[in-house]
Amino acid sequence: MNIEDKNKYKLEFKKELDKFADKLEKYVSTENGDWSVKGFIDVYKNIYTISSDTKIVSKILEIHIFPQILQFADSIGYKIILAEKQNWYPDLTFINKKNEEVKFAVDIKTTFRRNEKTAGFTLGSHGSYFKERDKDKNIQFPYNLYTGHYCLGVIYTRTDLSDDLSETEIYQVQELQEEYEPQITKVGEREVTTVKNLKSITSVIKDFDFFAAEKWKIASDKQGSGNTANIGSIFDIADLKNENGIFSQLGEEWFDEYWINHGSATLIRDGKPIKITTLKDFLEFKGKTDLWEKIVLKTSKKLIK
Repeated sequence: MNIEDKNKYKLEFKKELDKFADKLEKYVSTENGDWSVKGFIDVYKNIYTISSDTKIVSKILEIHIFPQILQFADSIGYKIILAEKQNWYPDLTFINKKNEEVKFAVDIKTTFRRNEKTAGFTLGSHGSYFKERDKDKNIQFPYNLYTGHYCLGVIYTRTDLSDDLSETEIYQVQELQEEYEPQITKVGEREVTTVKNLKSITSVIKDFDFFAAEKWKIASDKQGSGNTANIGSIFDIADLKNENGIFSQLGEEWFDEYWINHGSATLIRDGKPIKITTLKDFLEFKGKTDLWEKIVLKTSKKLIK
């Protein structure tokens, strides 16, 4: 596929993904912005609330929006292949029905607001499949077969800051009960609270922001989590939604080269070897200090001078 055709497909896909992201808030929210999911229900119509643990919330959110994703893909002429294994990249592979050479990687990324202005994600590995782009280890298709790599971002506010499963509650909802059904006061040793309707149950998350972004445009030059080989995102919410990451003025090629070499390239400074873990150092290593002015700072739209 030539560059012109590739860019055409990318522009069309991003335009549709943006429109789709704009619709998702209404799909998952009540009229006051609360998550419309209140918990799990059993055959006795007991509602078990959800822990605000990020892994639990993320998985249920993915399940919640998945029917909409399938409908969206079909509406724009794509089919979806899911990652065969849990730790494979990406979550979703969109394949154009008319031209199967056109493939888009889409990861669903969910996180909570740290405050009104900041949130962050990990954006996938910079290990084996990222470096060996013609191999299919831990990836649905080799990295270089994808036309583009995107994130469907979900940012929310946590209502309950506790991740403890023991803090979850059990409710019986009057509007779900038949007249002849007895009121249950306990499930095992746990108390059951009776409420009038489902809306009386507090949602564990609220105030959603959905957005679509090309992965490299929201990347930072820092790893996303501990010692694992994950690419971290920028943290400013406005910059995430506007695709204003540290590489956004430099281009995808610099993102690729930086993260392929992250932590392995070495710069000699004042006679001492330094492992390169910042974009500024990497550009110095490449003899491109004239490009420093194009580095966008992680949490603002100012450029490094």
